[in-house]
Amino acid sequence: DFYSLLSKLLGEREDVHVQKHNPTEKAEPDLVAEIANVVQKKDLARDIANHDERDNIILVKDRIQEFHRLESTLRPPENRHFSLQQSKHGEGSWEKEHKGDFHIEEAVEWPGLDLKLGQVSGLALDPENNLVVFHRGDHIWDENSFDSKFVYQQRGLGPIEQNTILVLNPNNAKLLHSTGKSLFYLPHGLSVDKNGNYWVTDVALHQVFKLGANSKEPLLILGVALQPGSDKNHFCQPTDVAVDPITGSIYVSDGYCNSRIIQFSPNGLYVMQWGEESSLGRSRPGQFCIPHSLALIPDLRQLCVADRENGRIQCFRLETGEFTREIKHKAFGREVFAVSYVPGGLLFAVNGMPYPGEAGSVQGFVMNFSTGEIIDTFVPLRKRFEMPHDIVASEDRTVFVGDVHAKTVWKFASAEKMEHRSVKKAGIEGQETKESETIVETKLKNKPESTDLLKNMDKQHLVQQASSTGVSFVLITTLLIIPVVVLLAILVFIRWRKTTVYGDNSDGEHKLDSSSGRILGRLRGKGGGGINLGNFFASHKGYSRKGFDRLSTEGSDQEKDEDDGSDSEEECSASPLPPAPSSS
Repeated sequence: DFYSLLSKLLGEREDVHVQKHNPTEKAEPDLVAEIANVVQKKDLARDIANHDERDNIILVKDRIQEFHRLESTLRPPENRHFSLQQSKHGEGSWEKEHKGDFHIEEAVEWPGLDLKLGQVSGLALDPENNLVVFHRGDHIWDENSFDSKFVYQQRGLGPIEQNTILVLNPNNAKLLHSTGKSLFYLPHGLSVDKNGNYWVTDVALHQVFKLGANSKEPLLILGVALQPGSDKNHFCQPTDVAVDPITGSIYVSDGYCNSRIIQFSPNGLYVMQWGEESSLGRSRPGQFCIPHSLALIPDLRQLCVADRENGRIQCFRLETGEFTREIKHKAFGREVFAVSYVPGGLLFAVNGMPYPGEAGSVQGFVMNFSTGEIIDTFVPLRKRFEMPHDIVASEDRTVFVGDVHAKTVWKFASAEKMEHRSVKKAGIEGQETKESETIVETKLKNKPESTDLLKNMDKQHLVQQASSTGVSFVLITTLLIIPVVVLLAILVFIRWRKTTVYGDNSDGEHKLDSSSGRILGRLRGKGGGGINLGNFFASHKGYSRKGFDRLSTEGSDQEKDEDDGSDSEEECSASPLPPAPSSS
């Protein structure tokens, strides 16, 4: 069994490090080959878990790593490359013990979801780990974009007038840089090389471009503008491009109407190609139905392709194009749109919408590259995936997904990382609170009298506040009383003046009752003893009663008379004086 084979090779001694460089007789080539076969089995973890000595699982894993280091000293150079690709742990292999703790969730605090973008077709990370977005501005790809021969039909629209390449801060989505104006018609794939150059494809132009971060004109163009083709100098709707960081070789997936991967030299010279159109029925290795996305695995010298319509991921050797493996799951459904690799052994992918009547959902996948198994799946919390078109992940397991239909970009991160960030933030806030409390306590201890001082200040403040309130009340009351007093004074003066005037007139002119109230009452004709002007003037010679007869007092006039009478009674209420003594 596996454990015993490792024990034979490595032993349980502490001189394993010496054995690694000086293999003993136990390290026979056939023994090494036998262990290599066990390591390459997909159910390796299951064999170990079901073994009687489960307590030694950690020891077994440590010895697996020791075995691979020892194996590198025993294998011939020409075979060592294959061994590392297949089974070297720590490079291209996600450690099994981390599976249970790894989970991807949307970073809901990221504001990039609110960006105003066109159809998002490509995503990448630059050397500073900034997010680079490739979008189509006001252009869209619909059924009228191409004819049956894949020739672009909307040239009259002209190139996109917006900047199609946006560089964003991955933390706050702030725009750092933009370029790509008036260059493209229908952007598609995007990658960034180790020098920060942008590599993009345009399915309408059938071309691949290399752009400098600060250059307005392309540094390199592959393909012939607006001319689809299948030879060494033409593309037909190329989908993606990748650049080997070690050799500088260029790999292009071509594409929607071709089914091949083409390799170019760093200067853009044709080197080789591989792939063919899928056959009817089950697709064989190396056959494609829209090779849609590329992911380089530099440490393992492999190139993985999202074989979109075949719903799988195929991986090939960079130097030869030889098929190495296929990753295919029922959860993928019929389509796999994009794939991205993270150093350390994690592979990320997004699938497409299931066909009508089929079960499944549009989601993201996290896979162990070594075994191909799915570690986790994820979906956004805000909005939903409609057609996730590209995916990119960083070494800290931050993931970005661009959607061509939703016209947006989501950010995802491991739940452990977001929890750590929240705890750290809460810890900082708690620390600041404790520090402020400590400062206050220290000041109070150094100055005990400050407590009494604060109390006195509070009392003074309350007294001042009460005083100010009282002053305000008195001031307002005074301002309201003054006009009333003035008005009363005016009324009293008017009343006194009227009384004086009417008193003088009655004594000097009419010799009537000196009471002003009685004079006014008689003038107004109140009571039976009032003065009748008609009779008065009729008693004198030469006058008549005409014009002095009593008028009708019905209706509203009567109401007015009553009101006037009340007013008169209110203003003139002095009692009549006793009659003057008759003259002798």
